[in-house]
Amino acid sequence: MQDSIVIVGAGQAGAQAAQSLRAGGHGGRITLLGEEPHPPYQRPPLSKKHLAGEIGDEALHLRPPSFYEQNTIDCRFGVTIEAIDREARAVILSGGERIPYDRLVLATGTRPRALPIPGAELAGVVTLRKIADVEAMRPLLKAPGRVAIVGGGYIGLEVAAVARAMGHEVTVIEAQDRVMKRVVSPSVSAYFEALHRERGVTLMLNTGITGFSGTDRIEAVQLADGGSLACDMALVAVGAVPNDEVAAAAGIDVDDGILVDGSGETSDPSIHAAGDCTRFFSALYGRSIRLESVQNAIDQAKAVAGAILGADADYDPVPWFWSDQYATKLQIAGLSQGHDEARTFGDPASGSFYVAYLLAGTLVAVDSINHPRSHMMARRAIGKTFEEGLLPPVG
Repeated sequence: MQDSIVIVGAGQAGAQAAQSLRAGGHGGRITLLGEEPHPPYQRPPLSKKHLAGEIGDEALHLRPPSFYEQNTIDCRFGVTIEAIDREARAVILSGGERIPYDRLVLATGTRPRALPIPGAELAGVVTLRKIADVEAMRPLLKAPGRVAIVGGGYIGLEVAAVARAMGHEVTVIEAQDRVMKRVVSPSVSAYFEALHRERGVTLMLNTGITGFSGTDRIEAVQLADGGSLACDMALVAVGAVPNDEVAAAAGIDVDDGILVDGSGETSDPSIHAAGDCTRFFSALYGRSIRLESVQNAIDQAKAVAGAILGADADYDPVPWFWSDQYATKLQIAGLSQGHDEARTFGDPASGSFYVAYLLAGTLVAVDSINHPRSHMMARRAIGKTFEEGLLPPVG
């Protein structure tokens, strides 16, 4: 196969697509375009070991630069895509350069959700998605200070753990009545709330914000009840939005993500998409889903590469995720939204337990806290009727 393939996005999905295409025998040109000036790297450590200074930039790299040279993958980093010319089959860079393609793979990922409130542009108000974001945060974390974190999801709580370990005064501001409400049960939320409070983190639940204030840089977060919280840095961690605007502008179907079928094909047969930027129908869950995880980026990119190479593909994964906070590991298998029953196995006070989520008697998700065996078994058991022995005992 000698088609020229252009991959837009040099994250986990884009890198995997390029690697799988070469490994699968594609002999044509492969061009990998990335907005950041770095080769493809892992993002999960950014909010943990990388932010803490335990690992450097090179340790994040998925492959050494020589890998792309040896596999004749033409890498263009630090470039921005302005448009897709579907009729001419070319992508247009911000400087006007046109790169032709026979097949196009969009692996454009996500970006942090912005808060359109006063003061969001102040110095010291940060988000976390890229290496550059960590570089911007490090000077703010050199000396112990006051860190405000807006959002009690994975990223917010992971950064709270790192900042607290560095000696900062940390406050997490969450609009919902519990942390990680969108993805875990009340018992799991309560466990992590206690974990953070025991380590000195202040949690402000049911609390909205109206803006950030300061002269040249942030000095306080303005709260919805009229109060304020003094701080030296504020991390906004309120979710992510898919980078699907270029696809939409080109007339490709999108709906909170680029719409794809089981092979990763978009509404244009010559264009595929993979990773966090996509939305697809899951027969397992009976609905359209968009996943933000390393597992999805890797596995969907493999499916896309296989489809381009002529293999049958019907991507419908059991999703899985993880979060490290202090010495505690949360592992999630499946999607718990819409469950009608949650069963806790083990004693949360012991620090090792899991919660199984059921829908009409079928296992749809499992949250495992310091209990890796239940996580691994759950990844094989999702979608099965729940019965004794389906998941392991605790203790």
